[in-house]
Amino acid sequence: MGSVSNLKIDLVEVCEAAARACAPFVGSGQKDEGDGLAVDAMRKRINEVKMNGVIVIGEGAKDEAPALYDDEKVGTGEGIGVDIAVDPIEGTNLFAKDMPGSIVTLAAAPAGSMYRPGSCFYMDKQVYPKAARGRIDPEAPIADRLKQLAAALGKDVAELKIFILDKPRHQQMMKEVYATGAKIRLATDGDVNGAIQAVLNMGSDALFGIGGTPEGIVTACAARAMGAEMFGRMAPQKDFEIELCKKEGIDTKRIITRDELVTSDDCLFIATGLTSGAYVRHVKVGHDNHGKFMTTDTVVLDGGIGNIRHVQTTLHV
Repeated sequence: MGSVSNLKIDLVEVCEAAARACAPFVGSGQKDEGDGLAVDAMRKRINEVKMNGVIVIGEGAKDEAPALYDDEKVGTGEGIGVDIAVDPIEGTNLFAKDMPGSIVTLAAAPAGSMYRPGSCFYMDKQVYPKAARGRIDPEAPIADRLKQLAAALGKDVAELKIFILDKPRHQQMMKEVYATGAKIRLATDGDVNGAIQAVLNMGSDALFGIGGTPEGIVTACAARAMGAEMFGRMAPQKDFEIELCKKEGIDTKRIITRDELVTSDDCLFIATGLTSGAYVRHVKVGHDNHGKFMTTDTVVLDGGIGNIRHVQTTLHV
């Protein structure tokens, strides 16, 4: 049987194509225009990949933005079955304002292995590095979880840095973190970026808080690929979403483990930088004797072989 890991070069090119297409709109204030270009480029390139793919969870319904739609068939229809989760521009506000941390993201795993959250567009997430795997009680109070994390990492609680989105819904959580002496890295948007910092233990020691469900599925693939820890819980935020979740029988109190969110080690997480961040750099544009070129910077977390790959590609356009 084929492996999702063997598709990584093609899927890297999917993210690179999206990044090149929308890069001219970085800092323009026009996030929807950039998102639309990224979606169109992603759709065109992904449909050239030899696979029988399906978008398990896309981006768009939550933000009423351009989208690769849930259950959309992608790829040539040949080869292995693949579940795909995408966020053509993670951190659209960061993209529009040319602030650090905006990326193109894609995750892939064997068909049937990604969690399907139904109509719940938001997820309460906890993400921890590999050293904390199996050592965190996800239902414990924040103070206790931070003590568990500090012990796993060989740090004092006061040395910990937790990535949290700066949203009104997180004010009480932030107070509880500060009360322990731990530090917080705040960002207006882009919790995949924060989650990957936690997965790689690069800049943040954990991520806490409510963000998009699509980003949660993408993050779960990254966590599983690197042997890191993650927990999720469906967290509807709007009245219509709460009603939809009730109708679909979604238990908003149940903790969902990493291995429920993605059930296979043969998974990929791919991120191409749009603006520079902790682990990828922005799209660069230049000119030489052959004309205009663009250089993209991509990270690949490959659970099939358990490695991290950095890919820098220069293409004349």
